[in-house]
Amino acid sequence: VEEHLDLCLAVGINHEGINAEVAKGQWEFQIFGKGSKKAADQMWMARYLMQRLTEKYGIDIEYHCKPLGDTDWNGSGMHANFSTAHMREVGGKAYFEALMAAFDKNLMDHIAVYGPDNDKRLTGKHETAPWNRFSYGIADRGASIRVPHSFINNGYKGYLEDRRPNSQGDPYQIASQILKTIASVSTAEKKAAA
Repeated sequence: VEEHLDLCLAVGINHEGINAEVAKGQWEFQIFGKGSKKAADQMWMARYLMQRLTEKYGIDIEYHCKPLGDTDWNGSGMHANFSTAHMREVGGKAYFEALMAAFDKNLMDHIAVYGPDNDKRLTGKHETAPWNRFSYGIADRGASIRVPHSFINNGYKGYLEDRRPNSQGDPYQIASQILKTIASVSTAEKKAAA
């Protein structure tokens, strides 16, 4: 994992960090790309570099979202932290509530692009929300969208974390659906929130 981090940095991928996860042999790495296309590009390239690196050692990567099956172990996600200029600069409680209502309304559109077999991972156990129910909560790892304390403390401004995308997800489709839902919150609601 450290060699992968070094490879990513060497080619200009904004690799932010690594950490061991809950399940056996499960690791996480964080990519920060400013802008949805750049973030998705960097995610694909980071996966490619990881795949090539593991070939060197004769090992493979299991990207399935529930690699250990129906056991008492966490699955594998690809959480998406997201924000827009409006979310960072204007925000507000009314806008946040309208945004969460839009995510709730578009629940199945999100699940459709958040990776295959997500019903096996998003069970309501192991730090997940059920796949068929939308929720959000402050610092809540069991919610669909986790709201950082800093978001609330800063007047409902900043980034949010969608915890539903899984490790097999297509980052372009995930980003596209998140942006589509954000765009569905009307300008009037944005102005009323300001």
